[in-house]
Amino acid sequence: LSLVCGAATVLGFSTLRGSNTESPQHVYELRLYHVNAGKMDALKARFRDHVDAIFRRHNMKSIGYWSPEDAPESQDLLIYILEHPSRQEAEKNWAAFQADPEWQKVKAESEANGKLVDHIDHYFMDPTSFSALK
Repeated sequence: LSLVCGAATVLGFSTLRGSNTESPQHVYELRLYHVNAGKMDALKARFRDHVDAIFRRHNMKSIGYWSPEDAPESQDLLIYILEHPSRQEAEKNWAAFQADPEWQKVKAESEANGKLVDHIDHYFMDPTSFSALK
């Protein structure tokens, strides 16, 4: 839980500030990838070299990526946050991403020697009225 709170704090301090609207203009998605043993470098390479560009094509904005500093989480947890126009758009964009032929090829190639991710936790989040991020 403290890791999630820390990621949210970093997000709040590292993004643009300034919206004064009461209702959120975007929805944010926190994703925690629990990585299989020995697969972290391959997963990071997949994101760095391919996934982020495919996200952009599907209207999914990467806010940031984080690795925990301390073991054992530093070896098996990748955290990132996406910004979506709305929850409905997020669901539509995820479906389009999953169906993208480039993503399917990249995933298959990167998992030729076994799955990279054991499981994913994800949460859709709305900024609070007092959040620096809107």
